[in-house]
Amino acid sequence: MLLSIKHLSNDSYSCRKFKGTHRAIKRFRQFIYKVSENNTKTCWILKCDVRKFFASIDQNLLLEIIGKYIQDKDINWLLSQIVTSFSSTKEGIGLPLGNLTSQLLVNVYMSEFDYFMKHTLKTKYYIRYADDFVILSQDKKWLESILPEIRIFLLEKLKLTLHPDKIFIKTLASGVDFLGWVHFCDHKTLRTSTKRRMFKKFKSAVPQKVFDSYFGLLGHGNTHKLRKQLVL
Repeated sequence: MLLSIKHLSNDSYSCRKFKGTHRAIKRFRQFIYKVSENNTKTCWILKCDVRKFFASIDQNLLLEIIGKYIQDKDINWLLSQIVTSFSSTKEGIGLPLGNLTSQLLVNVYMSEFDYFMKHTLKTKYYIRYADDFVILSQDKKWLESILPEIRIFLLEKLKLTLHPDKIFIKTLASGVDFLGWVHFCDHKTLRTSTKRRMFKKFKSAVPQKVFDSYFGLLGHGNTHKLRKQLVL
């Protein structure tokens, strides 16, 4: 394995066996009920996103982090060939978007951040999926207070910055967009942009496997009316 399971946060869900988006959403819903005390308390959510995530990964820093966990020289050499084979406008910066190796390697890179969140900031209700992460709390002021520390750590330790347009602190009552779904206290609905894309695609004939794929997705949320519209 590239990195032992014990070195990865239990609440990091991207590109890992027995994890994925559905598990992340399930965990998020569990956290909602715990923090809101079964919808009797206000649950605040800080949601953030890293700006140009894959394009901003520092290759030398990534290899340095990998070296802390893997001592085998041959494996480190091979990984260095994979990492440095990608070239962009900035030398030594970035990983190819969409490559499986990139998705695995950023988990190693962000494991430093996960440790900081869990052990330094003591965030009990924290979930990360690639560069998209949320923290839940009853205390809005505490969430506001840790945001500058998150910015500083990402910039100074990992050379990453938060996307300025994708940071918010909201209550569930207003709806929280996370991993393709808009979450409320007692239900979740499909993201508006996904619904628009789906209806646009369904205006023309689509293969049965595409139809089945969308219906499989819809089965994971409160979408009864939407499913009725699609079959009419």
